[in-house]
Amino acid sequence: MDGVLSQEEISALLSGDTGAETADGSVEGTLTSDEIDAIGEISNISMGTAATTLFSLVNRKVEISTPVVTFATWDDIVEEYERPCVFIRIAYTVGLDGSNLLVLREQDVKIITDLMMGGDGTNTDVELGELHLSAICEAMNQMMGSAATSLSSMLNKMIDISPPTADLIDLKDTIDGTEIDEFLGGQFVKISFLMEIGDLVKSNIMQLYPISFAKEMCSGVSQNMEADSSSVANSSQPEPQAAAPVPQPVPQQAQPMPQQMPQMQPMMGMPMNDMSQMYAQQPVNVQPAQFQAFAGDFNPITQQENIGLIMDVPLDVTVELGRTSKSIQDILEFAPGTIIELNKIAGEPIDVLVNGKYVAKGEVVVLEESFGVRITEIINN
Repeated sequence: MDGVLSQEEISALLSGDTGAETADGSVEGTLTSDEIDAIGEISNISMGTAATTLFSLVNRKVEISTPVVTFATWDDIVEEYERPCVFIRIAYTVGLDGSNLLVLREQDVKIITDLMMGGDGTNTDVELGELHLSAICEAMNQMMGSAATSLSSMLNKMIDISPPTADLIDLKDTIDGTEIDEFLGGQFVKISFLMEIGDLVKSNIMQLYPISFAKEMCSGVSQNMEADSSSVANSSQPEPQAAAPVPQPVPQQAQPMPQQMPQMQPMMGMPMNDMSQMYAQQPVNVQPAQFQAFAGDFNPITQQENIGLIMDVPLDVTVELGRTSKSIQDILEFAPGTIIELNKIAGEPIDVLVNGKYVAKGEVVVLEESFGVRITEIINN
């Protein structure tokens, strides 16, 4: 035997009719129905977060259907998937030991990368090259990074990934999936879902997991849920309450004489000397206030360390030839050829305003075919 399962053996494993059963009723080396549901829920949450990240990259609505979890072999992938396609490998470096593969159509990669570069998603006639693979790796890095953050909250531990690697692979020329990753040489978990990006992309994409990696994730989620359940149960149990102190009887005191000052009554159950000791034992943290000294040579006019923060702010520069006031009746009588007299004398400097504030005077000049203003005086307001 070459170590590859036949189709009959795979069917027997999926149906549970062959192999040694474990205590939970599953076939050894496969996943139970509960584990399959858990993997589907994990993928649903993770890929939902990844879809939100992809939306911010392509500026298009991204929808991902509910994942479908099945078992598959390399022959199944070769038979059902369009070729050539792009395999994107993401390895987990912290928190989990394993990797997973994302399989995308070549056309989908072209559309996504064109959208990321500011296009409309229709520039797909070019050949898929290194630029497309680098762009899709960056997209998957951000998508799976956000998915790893969701996975961290589910497993309650730090999860980190390595930079993704992408390769364009023609499945008909690939004899064995181990050339891509070792776990593809046997049976593995396939998670498929429909991804839609606006009206440009509508195709099935796949995530491929080793079975051992899927079991590790399910185990981590189960342990986290059990820990949460136990903490909730412990917090819900009422804490034993201390017995309430029995108040001591207060002795009756005689009414003071008119020339005597009445004494302060102690609190119920607490003698006066105990009260004074209680307040005396409480620590009081008293320290003098400290204020920053003002430097005598401080000059706010010369302090311009932060001026660079606003150097790129655009301002409106306006040049006024002059102004005048007219009544509504005069304005209604305006017609082509009407001359409006301004408050400026011919040859007088014109006003230069920045954001409506009068800052300079100047004179009109002609630069080739455009008017310009030569600054002649700066106004210090």
